[in-house]
Amino acid sequence: MERLREEKVFKDPVHRYVHVRDKLIWDLIGTKEFQRLRRIRQLGTCYVTFHGAEHSRFNHSLGVYEVMRRIVKQFEGRIHFSPEEKLLCFSAALLHDIGHGPFSHSFEKVFHTDHEEWTQRILLGDTEANRVLRTVSPDFPQKVAQVIGKTYENKLITSLISSQFDADRMDYLLRDTYYTGTNYGSFDIERILRVMRPYNNMVVIKHTGMHAVEDYIVARYQMYWQVYFHPVTRSAEVILQKIFQRVHVLYGSGYVFARNPDHFIRLFKKHITLEEYLALDEPVVLFYMCEWSKEKDPILRDLCDRFINRRLFKYIEHDERITGPEWRRELQERFRQAGIDPNYYLVEDSPSDLPYDIYRIGDDSGERIPIYLLMPDGNLEELSLRSAIVESISGKRRYDYKLYFPLDLLEDGTKDQRVVNEIKQLLRITNRAAL
Repeated sequence: MERLREEKVFKDPVHRYVHVRDKLIWDLIGTKEFQRLRRIRQLGTCYVTFHGAEHSRFNHSLGVYEVMRRIVKQFEGRIHFSPEEKLLCFSAALLHDIGHGPFSHSFEKVFHTDHEEWTQRILLGDTEANRVLRTVSPDFPQKVAQVIGKTYENKLITSLISSQFDADRMDYLLRDTYYTGTNYGSFDIERILRVMRPYNNMVVIKHTGMHAVEDYIVARYQMYWQVYFHPVTRSAEVILQKIFQRVHVLYGSGYVFARNPDHFIRLFKKHITLEEYLALDEPVVLFYMCEWSKEKDPILRDLCDRFINRRLFKYIEHDERITGPEWRRELQERFRQAGIDPNYYLVEDSPSDLPYDIYRIGDDSGERIPIYLLMPDGNLEELSLRSAIVESISGKRRYDYKLYFPLDLLEDGTKDQRVVNEIKQLLRITNRAAL
């Protein structure tokens, strides 16, 4: 394990410093695949709601590496990691998000991609990252890919980067709460690191640290519903998805673009190469949006202008399980009568907070492994059996249905007022203040 002559440090607003002592990690940071993460925001469209949320996958990945480095150091004397296993932990932490596309999860929804699959392709393909990893051993890239794909034989190492209680989640909660200017994701990471213990093939928590873990679980709950699922952020995501839907439809119909979507054609055809995928980042997407905001097609032009200039859709609370499909069909027909295409301007969005995103009691497999407390007698107890707070939210599924639409188009004075009034009655809109 080759060390740098002098330790490198990154000044970090969350962890104060990120320490790099291994030449492998320093070289991985310098690869073009990792540097690309500077051009991909950590929170996708969240910056339209929380203006400070401009942080990137790059600084999050450095943060996850730093948390992992501290965990491995904390475990010294309790478990033996070989030099290669330490590098495996550090490399997987650093590179776990290298496969993200522009606007991250919104991109995945539109193009049906999986960033973990692309991460593995990058690690195993003809890339600078692969060549650096191979300096450890010929099969080292495969081992890192297996950790990220949750198939590596040492389940403890896998759990450190992907579980209900891992380095990834600990960093993004603290980092996202810092950059959004909120306090929802705050928890005592110093305390948690001190009470973490390796136990067989997983990480457990010393029983005295239960309350620190409760704070961590509640922080996740609050961040999902106050930040990650914020309705304004979701409005921007809806518009982003509809932009790519429109481009795809126009391309398939033979429409002649003023700015041809060259970077996306192979995505539409579902056989994009690794090199083409890595050429996609958020500046590229925003460039196309700026160009498409001048297209002849009125829908594409309008949607791109909305995204660029933050002219977002309004929304109402809506649950079709209550209103029924007939109500939705009637509303769509009124939109058509008003000259507004409901395929692009009437969008239901219903993210559900999956139980394991907060805390799942688990089934002892993969990310569903529960958090265990190590009791004074050496036995383990599942967290929710001891914590009334965690028990109250574990395994709960919460839904949040909203219907998004462009109120400004309804009120621009060019639509049949009778139809507009019927739409507003269906939407139960009485005044702007209610939106």
